[in-house]
Amino acid sequence: MSDLKVDGFKSSEHLDAIAKAVSCMSDAEKQAQIKKVNGVFQFQIKNAEGKEENWTIDLKKEGTIYKGPAKGKADVTIILSDETFVQLAEGKLDGQKAFMTGKLKTKGNMMLATKLGPVLATAKPKAKL
Repeated sequence: MSDLKVDGFKSSEHLDAIAKAVSCMSDAEKQAQIKKVNGVFQFQIKNAEGKEENWTIDLKKEGTIYKGPAKGKADVTIILSDETFVQLAEGKLDGQKAFMTGKLKTKGNMMLATKLGPVLATAKPKAKL
């Protein structure tokens, strides 16, 4: 089992898939993604049982995803439920709509959170023709 996966958190499976997609990128692709996003995102995710876990996506220096709070200071902390994260990752919920309806809260650079959509989309399976 991956270090990112946590029982009771469906979001951890999506974060694991994003980590695998990022790790499969060439160095040039990873550097382009880092240059485009240039931020550290910390997620505080609460599951249905009320348990809270943290994950960090670092697309500022290393292009890594790990379990736990940001090493150093996160540019933006995103606070949401496990269910909301899954809906965002699957493209069933728009980030702005989640924010406006109170399903998602941010601390720090809110505008940086708008760059997260393409990052979450990296884990979506691509259709094969």
